[in-house]
Amino acid sequence: MSDLTKLTCIPSRQGDPVATEAELKEYMPQLPSWKIIEEGGIKQLERAYKFKDFNEALAFTNKVGELAEAEDHHPAIKTEWGRVTVTWWTHTIKGLHRNDFIMAAKSDVIYAS
Repeated sequence: MSDLTKLTCIPSRQGDPVATEAELKEYMPQLPSWKIIEEGGIKQLERAYKFKDFNEALAFTNKVGELAEAEDHHPAIKTEWGRVTVTWWTHTIKGLHRNDFIMAAKSDVIYAS
């Protein structure tokens, strides 16, 4: 099993396959606080992080944004008082890709630091 936090995103292209059930079974144990949701028929990874106030939530949002720019893979982020919800999926393939699991794991590292 690969440590997702040690991997780097690879550019995805239209036509790339979505994550298989075997991949989901490999990756999800590394992401125990994340859930797979389905929005408009598209599987996505989602997690809500809690903070003591808006400033902490905003600082986390900015760090995830910096990570997204560095990896060239971008989430949906909802920032509100004491809470940030991050949702990862790959738009080009309309589903989950290994990149999404990598970024979810790296988001957790940011939160833990």
